Amino acid sequence: MVARRVLLLVPLLLGIILFVFLVMRFSDTDPASAYFQGSNPTQEQLHQFREENGLLDPLPVRYLDFVGDLVTGDLGISVLTRAPVWDQVTLALPLTLQLTFLGLGIAVALALPLGVLAAVYRDRLPDQLIRVVSLVGVAAPAFWLALLMIQYLAVDRGWYPTGGYINPQDSFSGWLNSLTLPALALAMPVAAQLTRVVRTAVVEELDRDYVRTAIGGGLPPVVVVGRNVLRNALINPLTVLGLRVGYLLGGAVVIETIFALPGMGKLMIDAVRNGDPAVVQGVVLTTAVGFVLVNLLIDILYLLVNPRLRSAT
Repeated sequence: MVARRVLLLVPLLLGIILFVFLVMRFSDTDPASAYFQGSNPTQEQLHQFREENGLLDPLPVRYLDFVGDLVTGDLGISVLTRAPVWDQVTLALPLTLQLTFLGLGIAVALALPLGVLAAVYRDRLPDQLIRVVSLVGVAAPAFWLALLMIQYLAVDRGWYPTGGYINPQDSFSGWLNSLTLPALALAMPVAAQLTRVVRTAVVEELDRDYVRTAIGGGLPPVVVVGRNVLRNALINPLTVLGLRVGYLLGGAVVIETIFALPGMGKLMIDAVRNGDPAVVQGVVLTTAVGFVLVNLLIDILYLLVNPRLRSAT
């Protein structure tokens, strides 16, 4: 099953590359104009720049060159800084990954116990309270939560910084402090949706005959839920979790801008603002490939959580 999924990644990645290539080539951004911004280049200078950078080649030739460069790990050259895009991506990517996976960890840590608690106490007060809170969390945009947290937890109380980033090598506590509010803002909507999915999955599993038989046979409900119910109920939540990683990566663009974090989001916003298509292209491709690889990891987790899937393949 894993080998088949890996093989399916090849056409998927080629499709993503083609889509990004076409979108950037038919956008209004002109790399030549971006390179000479702030000056008044002549038509001869613009033509020379386009010719030197292959912008006048036929579209199929440019696409093949683009794919060939990607195979060697070359994301292109920034038209503004003349630096390799890969160097800029490798500087910004670690922070975005830290923010994304910290938010993912918070979301799972909140959603799993709350979802199980709501399922065990279904239609009673704990369940009703958790359902109301999760509904509010699903409806609340991450950027709005970020602004509220900055106002009440950073400005009013001074518990956290309003923005900026501290490298964990310099200070682990400072690093955690600088990423806590951004990660919480990203995690809350995901945790709310995941809580509802976990509750539904656990409720369905609790109604199965084997659960009633195990509890009737004298096994403590905590053991049955922890050992059997959770393992069988985690398939749907894992699917949602894999899809929400894309939301976390995309939401990091806005959150990093709000908290002045020098990650992929800020790199993307600066590139769009300055008209640097090579950097925009590199960020989008890196994010898309990361999303695909995370979903491959989720498929592997399916096999670990539910051994019946291994026997089915």
